Amino acid sequence: MVKLTNKTKKLVARDRKFLLSQPRMPYTFAADRGDGDYAYDIEGNRFIDFSSFIGVYNMGVNSDKKVREAIKKQLDKLMHPALLEFYAELPVDFAELLSGMMPRAGWKFFFSNSGAEANEAAIKFANLFTGRQYTMAFYNSFHGRTSGTLSLTSSKIVHREHFGPFTNTIHVPFPYCYRCPFGQEYPGCGLACIDYIRKQPLSKEVGPNEVAAFFAEPVQGEGGYIVPPMDYYRELKRLLEEHGILLVSDEVQAGYMRTGKFLAMDNFGVVADIYTMAKAIGAGLPLGATITRASLGDIPPGAHANTYGGNLAVIAGAFEQLKGVRANRAKLESEIKSKGAFALKRLAEMREKYQIVGDARGIGLMLAIELVKDKKGKEPAVHERELILKDAFDNGLILLGAGQSAIRLVPPVTISHENLAKGLDILEQSVKRANAETLKGRSR
Repeated sequence: MVKLTNKTKKLVARDRKFLLSQPRMPYTFAADRGDGDYAYDIEGNRFIDFSSFIGVYNMGVNSDKKVREAIKKQLDKLMHPALLEFYAELPVDFAELLSGMMPRAGWKFFFSNSGAEANEAAIKFANLFTGRQYTMAFYNSFHGRTSGTLSLTSSKIVHREHFGPFTNTIHVPFPYCYRCPFGQEYPGCGLACIDYIRKQPLSKEVGPNEVAAFFAEPVQGEGGYIVPPMDYYRELKRLLEEHGILLVSDEVQAGYMRTGKFLAMDNFGVVADIYTMAKAIGAGLPLGATITRASLGDIPPGAHANTYGGNLAVIAGAFEQLKGVRANRAKLESEIKSKGAFALKRLAEMREKYQIVGDARGIGLMLAIELVKDKKGKEPAVHERELILKDAFDNGLILLGAGQSAIRLVPPVTISHENLAKGLDILEQSVKRANAETLKGRSR
């Protein structure tokens, strides 16, 4: 069992005194160091990491030694190249390598410092390329917390309240089959959610010729790790292309091998017009990328820029990591597929065994279980989710919540089969205990 002393308690007290409030987990993890599959707190406790530190360490906690060495080497040369005004080799080298990971050929890159910045740029670029001012996005989505990206984000009211008014974004239901907003079942529904877009907002709210882009997470992340039907994005892209609307694929959490493909949208056989990336692409340091189809054109000089985008220390680490991913891509894809299938099978077994597990879903190593009070009513089991997260932590496993009552599993994609199995064992024991408590409470 994990033990915390006054050392952690004092840190929490100082944190609350000096730092503005953050969401935080129901357990108290004070990060100290990491190594591959493991994270360690300031007490010296070791944890199997199923969080990748919110999807940043896809290739192992604290990244590979070669990545860290590349960063250290660059620190002694030059960190900030002022790419806004000057030129530098390393960002071009990285863009060239990254272009080789993209579907088809012909892409242009803009580097920034985060996923929100990458999406903020995508909004502006889509407006410039199309001459249109509206955007569309899904309910339950998360694209960032800046003013522009908050217009797209709609996963929790706390993200948006008091910060409006927002820019011109229209939201539509995501294909959340477990909780279908239309009360139908796939495939018998005939993708009613696509028909809704055509017959409702694009007929009654805004003219299609006014919409610049549709922003989509291929798999919804913060909203609950929700996977749409495999033919959904093909139908959506067909509808968008009818009206010259660009598809923006937000790969910030779902991309960079997380689903077994470099780009999560690749799983659905669709090529987007703009991609945004961050989190894992920086190998632990702040990096965002907005990737546009070159045939869309360029932006006027000065129309968009930032000071730190293309920071050489950051790019050095990202470049070294991407070289490793590129060289081992086939092996990574195979291993992620294998480990993902193993983990999803275990989660599906939990769904069958425990009343509080309503759904098990995911692609590759982007996985989740959704907790409910009972399978028939599907009332979100929010309290039970908190109990499980805390119990798993107490037994050496770091997990994250998502959506209203889901638990997301985001281990490094390089995690060993042994530690993946151990982590799943810890999770199941925590689910089992919470399930027993729930059943006991009903019998009283």
